[in-house]
Parts: sequence; C-alpha cells; structure tokens
Amino acid sequence: MSRKALIVTADDFGAAREVNDAVEIAHRDGILTAASLMVSAPAAADAVARARANPRLRVGLHIILVEGKPTLPASAVPDLVDASGRFRTDMAASAANMFFRPSVRRQLEAEVEAQFDAFRATGLILDHVNTHKHFHLHPTIASAILKSGRRHDLRAMRVPLEPHAVLAKAEPGAKLPSALVTAPWAMLSRARLRRAGLRVPDAVFGLAWSGAMTAKRVLGIIENLPEGLTELYLHPATGPYEGSAPGYAYADELAALTAPRVVEAVRNAAIAKGGFADF
Repeated sequence: MSRKALIVTADDFGAAREVNDAVEIAHRDGILTAASLMVSAPAAADAVARARANPRLRVGLHIILVEGKPTLPASAVPDLVDASGRFRTDMAASAANMFFRPSVRRQLEAEVEAQFDAFRATGLILDHVNTHKHFHLHPTIASAILKSGRRHDLRAMRVPLEPHAVLAKAEPGAKLPSALVTAPWAMLSRARLRRAGLRVPDAVFGLAWSGAMTAKRVLGIIENLPEGLTELYLHPATGPYEGSAPGYAYADELAALTAPRVVEAVRNAAIAKGGFADF
C-alpha cells in the first residue's frame, strides 16, 4: 500500500433519491470511492440498484439506531423507538438503557442483526460498517456490532479521530470544535476494534465540518493528507430532501467531490484510492 491511502465515503446512501443521485455523480465524475447504505431508508432499493450498476463503488452498512426507522417491526424493539415507531432521538437516555437494561440490549442486538441481514440480502459485498451519529462509540453498541459482524464478514469500521493539525493547515484560522469529549471514547474504540482484527482508518475527516465540506476544505485536506489510511466522509445530495439535516450544504458537498481542482489533486498525488476492501 502507498504511504498515503484515501477512502472517500458518502454517508446516508439510500436516504433519498437526491442522495443516491449525488453518490452516483460523485463516483462517476468525482473522487467518491465508497458509500454507506441505510438499509431501511426510503430509497434503499434504488441505492442498491445504483451500486450494482457501479461495481467499483465500495458499499458498506450505515447502521441506524437514532433518528430513523428500525428494520424490525417497532413492536419488536419497543424500548428503542418512540410513539411514532421511529428510533428515539434522546441518545443519552437510549445509551443508558442499552447499557443498564438486559432486555434493551437484546432488542439492540436483534435490530443490529436485522440490519446486517438486510444488507446481506442485497447481494452486495460488505466493505465496511459505521453508524449514524457515530453511535458505535458507545461500547454496548460496539459489542452488538462486533457480535453480528462475526457472522457477516465484517472487516472494517470507522472511528472518528480527526487530526486538528491537518484541519488547521487546510483552513488557517478556522475555529474548530473541541474533541475533548469524543476523542477519549474514539481512541478506546479504535484500540478495541483493532484488537478484534478490524481495519480502522488512521485518520478520519468529516466531523468538524460535517455538512459544510466545501471544495476548498476538501482540497486543503488532500494537500495535507497524513501518511497511513485516511477516510474522508461527506453527505452529498443534489439538494435538501425529506428528513435532511437543517443547515447542511448538501449540494456544496457534491460540488466539492466533483470540483476539477479536487479531482486533479487526487489524480496527481501519490495517494492510493479505493474502499476499505482495497486496502
């Protein structure tokens, strides 16, 4: 492997046709190499069809346990969902229930297994796993994923450890959010996943500028890419869609992935490119 390797991932594949359109465009005309599929999202079937039509696009599982629809019937996971049958949005309370209540852990494990099963049913090769809002930093959720992953050929996961020194070079003077809360959990998670034999990136970018990855920022990261395996993740879409996050510049992130200067920088640099399966 090259001293510098890059995976460029689109999250929320399957959330809407606007996302799927952007994934296909960014893979065909830009630098996108991978996408993370939401198996129970409204446009999941369309996303699978596009993945089959683009066999070089590496596809992984984007596990949803917050702000989304479960794969199992709501009646099978009553402690994970609210009155509308969707996952609860109070992550702290949900995490506490999963940790302290065995019955909730069983529901969690069943739902995670159902999402793995749904991915397997697509016939796609599982490139990686990550979770919505990086909920797998919770050790109970990580345990459920590892347990199911052993049966589903899980080989790689994302852990959001973002080198702020690179961000500062990419955008001098940028005000960056503190990582004091997430970094210790992420470091513990990375060590645990690597002990389990999974491939975990050495650096991940997309957290501080989530929903605001401009072409300038992406170019700055590429020009200052650290050695080792790096994952850069974005949320491209052709525009807002039902359930999209307020304030996210979806179209700008698509434009960043296809900007000629970004494409040229990746092409000319001594960077190996692909999905996790390629490394």
